Amino acid sequence: MAETILLVEDEEGLSTYLKTELEFEGYKVLTATDGMQAITMYRQNQYAIGVILLDWMLPELDGLEVLRRVRKGDDVPVIMMTARDYVGDKVAGLDAGADDYITKPFEIEELLARIRVVIRHQLKSNVSTYQVADLQLDVRTRTATRGDKTLEVLTERETDLLVLLMQHAGTPVTRPEMLDRVWGKDYEGQVNIIDVYIRYLRNKIDLPGLPPLIHTVRGVGYILMGAAND
Repeated sequence: MAETILLVEDEEGLSTYLKTELEFEGYKVLTATDGMQAITMYRQNQYAIGVILLDWMLPELDGLEVLRRVRKGDDVPVIMMTARDYVGDKVAGLDAGADDYITKPFEIEELLARIRVVIRHQLKSNVSTYQVADLQLDVRTRTATRGDKTLEVLTERETDLLVLLMQHAGTPVTRPEMLDRVWGKDYEGQVNIIDVYIRYLRNKIDLPGLPPLIHTVRGVGYILMGAAND
């Protein structure tokens, strides 16, 4: 599943350009052109939005006020965009809860890199524990249990991959998404690294006498769920 980005930008040409480039990279993009519309769009899609790209200078409500309202109840990653390069603005944005800051004009490659960074950070820090069926994972200690059985400690990469599967439990996660979210879009190694790490995870969490949790979706990727489909 593609990450959903809320793009808040009132300059039509720039908004169209960014939306096109982001969609080309595989992201789903929602757009808003003023601060009030941004808040409405955010509230309607709060649980789907993975990143907010937020312009500072907006009609109705400025970007800083939008950020403050979002931060009242959500830690979704927010990257501020502005044409002003004043240190005071950057400090104000970061103090209000922005995760990153980029100054216009910028290269699309830099923006994409910053998006990947905040997504990876969110993947690791958003929630400390996950549970699906009888599997429970503590992200901070990289320990997992199935029922009353403590499993072998996971590596950092195994933990990131298992978190991704648990976040999307019951829904197939594609190989490209696994590479993007766990290894990063700049990964240039073999695609079969995913299958190698899935095997590692299965060896650790699929215990004898218990139903397997990670299942292959042929031609797509893998799914974490409580009933075997393989």
